[in-house]
Amino acid sequence: MKQWARTARRLVWLTQFGLSVALPLAGFVVAGVWLQRRFALGGWAALLGVALGVLGAAGGLVSSLRAMRRESEREERSAGHAETPAGFNRH
Repeated sequence: MKQWARTARRLVWLTQFGLSVALPLAGFVVAGVWLQRRFALGGWAALLGVALGVLGAAGGLVSSLRAMRRESEREERSAGHAETPAGFNRH
């Protein structure tokens, strides 16, 4: 049962990782193109959307990788304690 929970948790992390990278990029690109068409702006509006999207995606990437690393370290620490045999005074 623990294996299923661990697999489900990793699937959630993978999904969040993909969304935190893809959504800012797609959102800013769509917003830039919409602004360009709606207000008859030049191509710079779309390029600004791409640039902001890349920065947002990079921020999401860094944030997700940090969170994954913290979770991995927490799992390693808890696994290390589980494998330690109980001593006479540790029941």
